[in-house]
Amino acid sequence: MSDSLARHLSLQGASNFRDLGGYPTADGRTTRWRQIFRSNHLGQLTAADIEIVRTLGVRSAFDFRGVEERAAGVCVVNEITVHSLPIEPTVVASLRAELARGTLTAPVALDIMRESYRNYVRHNTRSFRNLFGHLLEDSAPLVIHCTAGKDRTGFASALILHALGVPDDVIAEDYLLTNTYYKRDVSSAADLPADALNAIGSVEASYLAAAFEAVGSEYGDLETYLRDGLQLGTAERTALKARYLQS
Repeated sequence: MSDSLARHLSLQGASNFRDLGGYPTADGRTTRWRQIFRSNHLGQLTAADIEIVRTLGVRSAFDFRGVEERAAGVCVVNEITVHSLPIEPTVVASLRAELARGTLTAPVALDIMRESYRNYVRHNTRSFRNLFGHLLEDSAPLVIHCTAGKDRTGFASALILHALGVPDDVIAEDYLLTNTYYKRDVSSAADLPADALNAIGSVEASYLAAAFEAVGSEYGDLETYLRDGLQLGTAERTALKARYLQS
């Protein structure tokens, strides 16, 4: 992806802050630059970072973190209105339960990650539906994030790009850019073995694939999920594209 360096903004306190602009769509348009950003949380931005975010004009943040996560890292940019779309984290607790049973292996850790993605569809579709409601109402520029900006945010970003008509291979590349830019912070799970930390500190294609497998199982196909799960009918899809695509 030739513009991958341009889309990553180098912030000291948020290593995974990226632009979803510049991606081609099936109808020959591209996603607009400097409208939708994806990131890890905004609670550790430096003064210089804050100035960069202010220059971008970001005024809204859509935060997928759970209650305790949000309390541990409150957004430090005063001008940003934070909208909570909570999806409580489950992975570390599941890993610790397997560790206590003596059954935690690398394949088990990967399976736990995949299951968490399936559960985004099974149990958390409302949060993603609410995100799209905001995307149709709020004024960009805006940022979507969770704690690391890679799992909940990664699936949300994939859904946005799908809804805008970006091809699957480009969506997969965007998703995997986390492995290039995210500075892993697993200090809160330091009791876990290295294989488990690797599973939760990075992304792999099978994680995102698991979410879309669940879409197929629960809704039949992605278009039905967008329409029935996320309430993006023809009018909403048209409005979304008018707002976030350019010729």
